[in-house]
Amino acid sequence: MDNVLKKAQPSTRLGRLFSNKDLLHLFFPLVIEQILVISVGMADSMMVASLGEAAVSGVSLIDHIGVLLNLVFVALATGGSVIIGQYMGRGDLDKAREGGRQLIWLTGIVSLVLMVAFYASKSFIFAKLFGSSSPDVIENATEYMMVLGTTIPFMALFQGGSAVFRTAGNTKLPMLTVVLMNILNIIGNGLSVFVLGWGVTGVALSTLNSRIVSVIIILYCGRKYKFRLQIPPLLKVRLNLDLIKKMLQVGIPFSIENGLFQLGKIVVLSLVTTFGTGAIAANAVGNLIGGFEVIPGLAINAGMTTVIARCIGARDLEQSKYYTKKIIGVVIGANIIVSGIIFALWPLINRIYSLPESTMNLVWLITWTHAIFEIFTWPFSFTLPVTFRAAGDAKFAMCVGVFTMVVFRIGGAYILCGPLGFGMFGAWLAMYLDWAVRAIVYIWRYASGKYLQHQLI
Repeated sequence: MDNVLKKAQPSTRLGRLFSNKDLLHLFFPLVIEQILVISVGMADSMMVASLGEAAVSGVSLIDHIGVLLNLVFVALATGGSVIIGQYMGRGDLDKAREGGRQLIWLTGIVSLVLMVAFYASKSFIFAKLFGSSSPDVIENATEYMMVLGTTIPFMALFQGGSAVFRTAGNTKLPMLTVVLMNILNIIGNGLSVFVLGWGVTGVALSTLNSRIVSVIIILYCGRKYKFRLQIPPLLKVRLNLDLIKKMLQVGIPFSIENGLFQLGKIVVLSLVTTFGTGAIAANAVGNLIGGFEVIPGLAINAGMTTVIARCIGARDLEQSKYYTKKIIGVVIGANIIVSGIIFALWPLINRIYSLPESTMNLVWLITWTHAIFEIFTWPFSFTLPVTFRAAGDAKFAMCVGVFTMVVFRIGGAYILCGPLGFGMFGAWLAMYLDWAVRAIVYIWRYASGKYLQHQLI
């Protein structure tokens, strides 16, 4: 896959840096990886569903915090990908390889800090965020949380190691690692829930074991596998503050944006919990199905960073614009296809979950409204700003994301759920409003060309 990123040779007669085949080889494994991640999430929820609504709700509450932490690590890995990709575009492979090593250390150090913060926040989480939940939901959430926190460093190191391979154009190895990780996770969940009777603790232990294996594989291959960004010896390292600073110029704003985005979801979730266990369960299932609907966009966004960063590193701004428009078009088309598949599978989904009819009716409302907005607004809200970050304009995307989250996502949810009487569904309407406003602002930013006025290397 390293031929996807040949140093300075165009891959088509038109002089494009990436042919359609190159993009397919880059994006397809990422799509498969995202499908596996979401599929395992659904498989987990189905197994936990056998333990009752309280278990589903308790696991869902803590998983939202787990997603928050993972998004921080994804953001740091994105900052590393941007810097490594730009050095590759410039042709400086030594700097690019050292960037990979520094990224691994950066994600590892940050993960240890966040793991301590995760456990230290236990009282706040259950007293302030989810205090209105029923005692049996809190009991399951507490039990799940105590084990899940130990997975945080492995979650971070996997993101850092995977980012190195993806930036080199090798998205296949991370995908295969995720395949193995998910197989181990499903087997572990089955044994824990149906054979050993360990409940939500068993589910968390299964997650821990699979993440440990994934990190061992990704770091071993990063050191031993012969590819263009082979990681230098990890134990023979001195922190390169210049490289780390450049990564953080993208990683910190994106981490703040991602973190506050998920934190906003958690705050809104605390509002959702006031509508009862059925609303929490419907929200959890709706989030899983909605995750399936945006699989193509999430996957392609990860690969798009590599494409645009290389164009920017090579100082080829015309191609960065060409690939931005092309990739957004691909995301829109792919989202339409996936949403159609979800609708076709709805009768099966309805039977599998076996939740009360009122709960599943709410899930259906969430499913089709989410499909509409993820087709027409999501690509401009979440794919377009990838170009800004790859060009070094991460602060603007952060400011817009934080503003719309606070004003429209959180503020809108409290108004729509309460005074306007939309109930739990008001939280989803507020999210759609957030997406729409972001899309308008980001399109304006792109058309103005101001995002190109930044330089990282």
